[in-house]
Amino acid sequence: MFDLKSLKDSISQKAIAAKISAPSPMDEHEEKLLINKIKRQLEENNAVLVSHYYVDEKLQYLAEETGGLVADSLEMANFGRRHQATTLVVCGVRFMGETAKILSPNKRILMPTLEAECSLDLACPAEIFQEFISQHPDRISVVYANTSAEVKGLADWTVTSSNAVPIIKHLHNQGEKILWAPDRHLGNWVQAMTGADMINWEGHCVVHDEFRTSALQELLEEHPDAVVIAHPESPEELLAKAKVIGSTKVLVNVINTMNANKFIVATDEGIFYKMQQMQPNKQFIVAPTGGKSATCTACGHCPWMALNSLKNLSSVLESGHSEIQLDNPMIEKARVSINRMMDFSAKQGLLVQGDA
Repeated sequence: MFDLKSLKDSISQKAIAAKISAPSPMDEHEEKLLINKIKRQLEENNAVLVSHYYVDEKLQYLAEETGGLVADSLEMANFGRRHQATTLVVCGVRFMGETAKILSPNKRILMPTLEAECSLDLACPAEIFQEFISQHPDRISVVYANTSAEVKGLADWTVTSSNAVPIIKHLHNQGEKILWAPDRHLGNWVQAMTGADMINWEGHCVVHDEFRTSALQELLEEHPDAVVIAHPESPEELLAKAKVIGSTKVLVNVINTMNANKFIVATDEGIFYKMQQMQPNKQFIVAPTGGKSATCTACGHCPWMALNSLKNLSSVLESGHSEIQLDNPMIEKARVSINRMMDFSAKQGLLVQGDA
């Protein structure tokens, strides 16, 4: 029988261990030498670097500096598929590397470390998800992109945070009932937005789940001119305080269009590098994780994203270790649910850019 408490405890312990294992900072001279070395290594390996918004800012800088990309997980994979490079280096967490491999099966997919997990992925083991599906044979299974290739292969649809609402609305209009996994906060938000009949898995992101509404209210009193923007992986009561709710791509773009100079941002603080780059004269404050009932497993930054570093990036380019390996049957199974999402998005004129 599925023991949810034991699984949550295990994920919390892994998050704490990852936080302890975060790489130590380098001095400026060492950092500069290593960046130049990585640039040469990328050329030698015919490799392109893609970095998620949540990884260290030096990795984001390096991706853009070398002709790569800083983006959300699906756009990272799409970019890699379109690029001529034979090796794609993914700075992020493991499911992002797997998605890249699914979309580019003939390319070598490397990651700085395969120890970079995702709490949502860990919260939805494939064998338990299969049992979940078997218990509800009358429902369509829909999984968030933050899941393993194996779970995607079991699902009917994969979605991102930017296309989940239109896809679930479409299925609801077709009379379908939904099994949703793994993020309960995103699932509850999608359900509220669509009115769909959904049974939600009980997973959560260790970063977004820590945001506390009471502490946010205190912060708003200190900064009455600030606008709250939030990722829908955040708790429902916090989303109620947000003026804009959306994927990482939505949050990055909205700071350019809103007539505001100060933002309280309820997502991983790694996104601040890109926001500050785009709007250097605006102020960005991470939503608070302290206050009543807080455990602060990760605070405002994913402990697994923090495992990506210049040192292990250079190491993997030198040795070729930390390669994503998926067999062809697994790739083909997972591709079905992803292709459904992409085909729908193309027909609807939607951006197939979401989060993770």
